Amino acid sequence: MDPLVIALLSVTALLAGTVDAIAGGGGLITLPALLTAGLPPHLALGTNKGQSVWGSFAALITFWRAGRVDRRQALYAFPLGLVGSLVGAELVLLISKDALRPLVIVMLIGAAVLLLIKKPSRDEDAPTRKAAVIAGVLALVIGCYDGFFGPGTGTFLIVGFVALCGKSLVRATADAKVVNFASNLAAVAAFAREGNVLWQLALPMAVGQLCGGVIGARLAIRGGAKLIRAMVLVISGALVVKLVFDLV
Repeated sequence: MDPLVIALLSVTALLAGTVDAIAGGGGLITLPALLTAGLPPHLALGTNKGQSVWGSFAALITFWRAGRVDRRQALYAFPLGLVGSLVGAELVLLISKDALRPLVIVMLIGAAVLLLIKKPSRDEDAPTRKAAVIAGVLALVIGCYDGFFGPGTGTFLIVGFVALCGKSLVRATADAKVVNFASNLAAVAAFAREGNVLWQLALPMAVGQLCGGVIGARLAIRGGAKLIRAMVLVISGALVVKLVFDLV
């Protein structure tokens, strides 16, 4: 592949990693770029996971070092997200993704409306009853969804942790990265096993993702609830537009 194309895709990965660390949705940027570069769909999907996993890892480490990750929750959320993603990957053979698109559109709109109405702005967590159980279920179910379909995973995790577990937006964003990284790791393993990751491209893009993940996580920590809420709403809207376009 042309070195200039690789360089441009690496810069694209930097932007995507930054956005993804704040609100999820980085694939909205990198996947179309990979397809435009001429990769067939199966290779584009695999390569996208092969580079994006590094961004979620970098964001997770940054949030972790800043003390924003619920470390006790991470002990069970990570393996549940991993298992959920592996199960979701197997479900691809049983369920049509097209049948799921209308439901996901409605869910994304509902999540955005919930975030607008609830407007969580607290800096500290206010744990709900059975928050630990709910967080575990969210990790398993949304991890499964990410392995099966994917769009809106970050949004659903953030809104779920805020609305159902009583977390602050910054904490919810940090905890979402635990599940995101787990599900991405499982997806990479699945794609790599089938030879569907173009590592010559994924690794240069991973450098951009690593930098973007750190930048995005730091922006989320400094910008707090206001920045995260705005970015989640923008990403939700963009995902809805894309999914509607895919249906037409």
